[in-house]
Amino acid sequence: MITYYTDGSCEPNPGTGGFAVIKEMKPAVLGGEHETTNIRMEGLAIIAALKDANGEACEIYSDSEFWIKVITVWSLPWETNGWKKKGGPIKNLDIVREVCPLYRASKATLIWVRGHNNDPGNELADHWANEARRQQLTKRV
Repeated sequence: MITYYTDGSCEPNPGTGGFAVIKEMKPAVLGGEHETTNIRMEGLAIIAALKDANGEACEIYSDSEFWIKVITVWSLPWETNGWKKKGGPIKNLDIVREVCPLYRASKATLIWVRGHNNDPGNELADHWANEARRQQLTKRV
């Protein structure tokens, strides 16, 4: 089973962002966007990990409780209701519509980990997400 850690970074928020996917404790995928948010970067990191796994069984550790809930809980009724939710439009719908089918077709398990709590994988993902943001790195490592 493959182990991933993902994280996103944005400064200022909104502003320039970066994300990182750590695979087996090594940087694997880095990316970023201008004029973005931390939430978008967190979502894109999970997408990148799912694509990298390419259908293989994996665990994806993320400190984004938001994205884990979007993917595993909230998106199901949104999709049933034509990608609508009570209370207004779904933010970052482009990412939601990309990540949900990827996750459902995968053999991935999403696991929440508390950020900035001395978890070595999360700290490594945070470091590389910040580097991707600072240097605007976009590459497979």
